[in-house]
Amino acid sequence: MNVDEMLKLYATGERNFSGIYLHEIYLYEVELIGVNLYEAELMGANLSKAKLNRVNLGKANLCKTNLSRADLGGADLTEAILAEANLHRADLIGANLSKADLSGASLTQANLIGANISRATLCRADLHGVNLYGVTLRQAVLTEAYLIGANLSRVDLSGADLMGANLIRADLTQAILSASDLSGANLLGANLTGVNLSGVYLKGATMPDGTMHD
Repeated sequence: MNVDEMLKLYATGERNFSGIYLHEIYLYEVELIGVNLYEAELMGANLSKAKLNRVNLGKANLCKTNLSRADLGGADLTEAILAEANLHRADLIGANLSKADLSGASLTQANLIGANISRATLCRADLHGVNLYGVTLRQAVLTEAYLIGANLSRVDLSGADLMGANLIRADLTQAILSASDLSGANLLGANLTGVNLSGVYLKGATMPDGTMHD
């Protein structure tokens, strides 16, 4: 099935396109609300500014896909492959990204309020200035992630791997960090108000005041 065929079917009310193969297709500003794209192959696709509210993208291959400014509110991205994807300013409010692979993805200025990102992989992901207020990141892998100025207040990071993460000026007010690993992380200027650091691994971490934790 090609893009034109899919869009014609969508216009008639069809919503099930699971497993569809559409590598590197151009769907700029497309509307596919509530569509089932489970296990779809969309590697390298251009979905910038697409309306994808409540879409099922579970286990979909979105590697290197352009989703900048896309509306993915309430979308299911469980176990989706989003490595090196462009999610700049994407709306991911209430989205389920549990176990998703976001390695090297760009999420700059994305809105992830209410999202579930537990057990997701975000190694070297760019989350500069991201709004993660109240997000669930339990057991997520954020090694060497770029979180400068990110809003991580009230975020659940219990059991998360933040080794070498850049958290300069990040807001971690009342964040849950129990059993998390922040070894080698940079917390210079970060706000840790109301954070309990007992049980947190901090060896080699740069603390908010510039001192290094031994």
